[in-house]
Amino acid sequence: MNKTTEYIDALLLSEREKAALPKTDIRAVHQALDAEHRTYSREDDSPQGSVKARLEHAWPDSLAKGQLIKDDEGRDQLQAMPKATRSSMFPDPWRTNPVGRFWDRLRGRDVTPRYVSRLTKEEQASEQKWRTVGTIRRYILLILTLAQTVVATWYMKTILPYQGWALINPMDMVGQDIWVSFMQLLPYMLQTGILILFAVLFCWVLAGFWTALMGFLQLLIGRDKYSISASTVGDEPLNPEHRTALIMPICNEDVSRVFAGLRATWESVKATGNAAHFDVYILSDSYNPDICVAEQKAWMELIAEVQGEGQIFYRRRRRRMKRKSGNIDDFCRRWGNQYSYMVVLDADSVMSGECLSGLVRLMEANPNAGIIQSSPKASGMDTLYARCQQFATRVYGPLFTAGLHFWQLGESHYWGHNAIIRVKPFIEHCALAPLPGEGSFAGSILSHDFVEAALMRRAGWGVWIAYDLPGSYEELPPNLLDELKRDRRWCHGNLMNFRLFLVKGMHPVHRAVFLTGVMSYLSAPLWFMFLALSTALQVVHALTEPQYFLQPRQLFPVWPQWRPELAIALFASTMVLLFLPKLLSIMLIWCKGTKEYGGFWRVTLSLLLEVLFSVLLAPVRMLFHTVFVVSAFLGWEVVWNSPQRDDDSTPWGEAFMRHGSQLLLGLVWAVGMAWLDLRFLFWLAPIVFSLILSPFVSVISSRSTVGLRTKRWKLFLIPEEYSPPQVLVDTDKYLEMNRRRILDDGFMHAVFNPSLNALATAMATARHRASKVLEIARDRHVEQALNETPEKLNRDRRLVLLSDPVTMARLHYRVWNAPERYSSWVNHYQSLVMNPQALQGRASSAR
Repeated sequence: MNKTTEYIDALLLSEREKAALPKTDIRAVHQALDAEHRTYSREDDSPQGSVKARLEHAWPDSLAKGQLIKDDEGRDQLQAMPKATRSSMFPDPWRTNPVGRFWDRLRGRDVTPRYVSRLTKEEQASEQKWRTVGTIRRYILLILTLAQTVVATWYMKTILPYQGWALINPMDMVGQDIWVSFMQLLPYMLQTGILILFAVLFCWVLAGFWTALMGFLQLLIGRDKYSISASTVGDEPLNPEHRTALIMPICNEDVSRVFAGLRATWESVKATGNAAHFDVYILSDSYNPDICVAEQKAWMELIAEVQGEGQIFYRRRRRRMKRKSGNIDDFCRRWGNQYSYMVVLDADSVMSGECLSGLVRLMEANPNAGIIQSSPKASGMDTLYARCQQFATRVYGPLFTAGLHFWQLGESHYWGHNAIIRVKPFIEHCALAPLPGEGSFAGSILSHDFVEAALMRRAGWGVWIAYDLPGSYEELPPNLLDELKRDRRWCHGNLMNFRLFLVKGMHPVHRAVFLTGVMSYLSAPLWFMFLALSTALQVVHALTEPQYFLQPRQLFPVWPQWRPELAIALFASTMVLLFLPKLLSIMLIWCKGTKEYGGFWRVTLSLLLEVLFSVLLAPVRMLFHTVFVVSAFLGWEVVWNSPQRDDDSTPWGEAFMRHGSQLLLGLVWAVGMAWLDLRFLFWLAPIVFSLILSPFVSVISSRSTVGLRTKRWKLFLIPEEYSPPQVLVDTDKYLEMNRRRILDDGFMHAVFNPSLNALATAMATARHRASKVLEIARDRHVEQALNETPEKLNRDRRLVLLSDPVTMARLHYRVWNAPERYSSWVNHYQSLVMNPQALQGRASSAR
C-alpha cells in the first residue's frame, strides 16, 4: 500500500467515494476533494482546498447549517461563534486612597461615578422594606457578636495565670536592670497578645455560629418571607424577548468532564421545552495544544449529538487577558447585548433545566435583581477526602447558605459560577480595572466574583442567594493537596480584594464580605500565633521564676494562678460554638428524614467520622494557609509543582514532601510540651498529633478505593448518590462515553489525521493577510518543527503552529507526502494509542 492509498484510507469516506479518488499523489487527492477547484502556488498548500470536504464527511451533522465561511484570504473557516455586535465595557480606575479622594474634593476635582442614581424613586421604595429589615438584622448580629466577644475575652483574662496587670507601672522600672524589667513584663506581654488574638478569633467563630443558627431556624420553619424564590410560582412561560447565554470559561480542563456536564445540562434544558431561550458559549483560554484539539473535537461531536447547530458556540482566545474575568468581559463586549441574562458555569458545573429556567423566572419577577446566586450541591466524587467534604457541604452547607441569606438578603455573595447575571448592568458597572501600584497586591484582580457583586450592588442592583432552588451541582477537589492549590489562589485574591474595602460607594455588607474573605485565610496565622504565644507563656511559666513583686514597697506578692475549672468552662463554650452548627444540621436531617443519607445510624456515624476528619485536617490547613498569607504579604512566589498522576491519589513521596515540615513541627512541639508539662500536652494533643499524622491522612484520604468502600457501606452518603437526579446520571453516562473516545497527543492527531487536521485548520485563530514577512515566518516555523523530533517540540511552539491554518495544512501535507524524510514524526504518530472510537468521526450518522 503506497502513501496515497494510506491517506485515502484515513479519510472518512464510503468505499465508493474512496474508489473515485485519484491514486497518483496526495496533492491530486486534495484537488479532487476541492469542489471549488482552487489552485495553489505551493504544493503543500493544497490541503487548504480540501478542508470543507474533509469536515463535511467527518461531521456532517455539525455542519448542517453552513457554519463554514471564507476568511479574507479565501480560506475555509469554521464559524464557531455568532456575529459579534460590540458593546463598550470599560472600568473606572480604582481610587483606594480615601485621603486622596478627600483632597480631590477640596480642590473641586471629585469625579461623579457612573453608578450614582441608577434606581428610580419607585424602585428604591420597592426595596425599602427588605433593606430596612436587613439593616436591623445586621445591627442585631453586630451587637450579639461584640457583646459575647467582650464577655468571653474578660472571662479569658481571669483564666490567665498572671494577674498583676494593675500593678505594672513602666515609670517604676526606670533605672532598673533591663533583664529584670523584661522578665517582669514578658508574661504580661504574652498574655496581652493572647487576649487580643482570642478576641479576634472568638468574634470570627461567633459570626459563623449565628449564621448557622439563623439558617437552622429558617430551614426548620420552612417559610422565608424574604426568600427570592418566593417571588415566582415556578411555571410561568419565559419571555421570548429575554434570551439567556450559558457561558463556560475553561482553561486546560478535563475535556471529557467539561463536555459531559455541558451535554447533560443542555439536554435537561431541552427537556423543559425552553431550549429556544438559551444559547451556550464555551469560552476557552486553554494553552495546552493537545487540550485545544480535544476541545474542538468535543465541540463538534456535541453539536452533532444534541442537534445544537446555531446554539452551542466555541471560542478560544488568542490573547488571554485577565484570566476568567477577562474571558467573561470579552464575551460581554462581543455578544453581551444580544442577551438579557447570562449564567456563568464552571468547568465542573452541572445545572438542571428546571433550575436554569427557574433562575430566569426569578430575574423576570425581580427586575431590580442584578445577580441571583444558586446554591450548588457538591457531588460526583469517589475519593475518601472528596466524599467526606461533599457530605459535609451537603449536611452543613444549607444552614450556612440560608443563614447568609437571612443576614444579607439582597446584598449577598456571588461565588463566580452557577449564578444568573443581568447582562446590561454587568457591562455598565462590573468591568474590573487593575489595582494600582506595584507588588503582590497590585495588578489584575484574582477573586473577581466578590468584587463584581460589590460593584453590582453599588450601582443599586440586588445580589441574592436562591438558597432553596434545587438542581445546581458542582464538584470538589479530589484530595487535600489539590484543595490547597486552589486555596493558594483564593487566599491571594481575597487579600487583594481588601484593598477595595474603603473604595467610595461600596455597601457596608460588601465591605464586610471583603473583610470575611480576608479573615477566612488570615484566621490561620492568627490561630497559629495564638497557639505559639500560649506555648511561649507555658515555657515562661515552667522555666522562669515568677515575679511576685512588681512595684517598690509592694506589701503582698502576686501569685500566679491556675484555674482549670474556668479554663474547662471556656473551652466547653468554645466547642459549643464550633460544633453546635454540626449538631443542628444533623438534627434537621433527623427531623426531615434520614433515608437519603443512609438511615439514622449511618448518617450519625458519618457525622462523627466527619468531625474527627475535620479535627485532623484543621491544623494542617492552618499551617498551609499561614504560609500562603505570609508569602502573599512578602511577595514570595509559592512554587507548587506536583508530579504527573494517573489518578487523584496522592503519592507517598509528594505527601512527605508537602507535609514533612508539619510532621517535624508536630514531633518537636509534642516532645517539648511533654518535657515541660504533660498537662499542657493534653490541651495541644488535637493540634500536634494532627500534624504528626498529616502525611498519612493526606495519602489515605486521597484513595478512591477507600472512598468507594465507604460508599458501599453507605457512609458519607448524600441524596445525590442515593437517588441521583437525571442530569447527574446523564453526566456520568456521557463522561464514560467521552473517556472511551479520548485522544492521546491531540496535536499529533491534528497534524496526521485528515479529519482532525481539517478541523484544526478551519478553527485556527491566526487569520492574517498574506505578506512576505508572514510567509518567511511560517516557513521557518514549519521547517524547524519538522527538522526536530516531536518530543522536542515544546508546548508554546506547538500552539503557534496550531493557531495558524496555513502551517497546519503544510505540516499535514509534508508528513504524508514524504514519510521517509520525516520518519521521526511518522514513527511517533504510529506509536500513539489509536483509539478507533476517537477517530471514527460522525460519518456513519450521515449515511
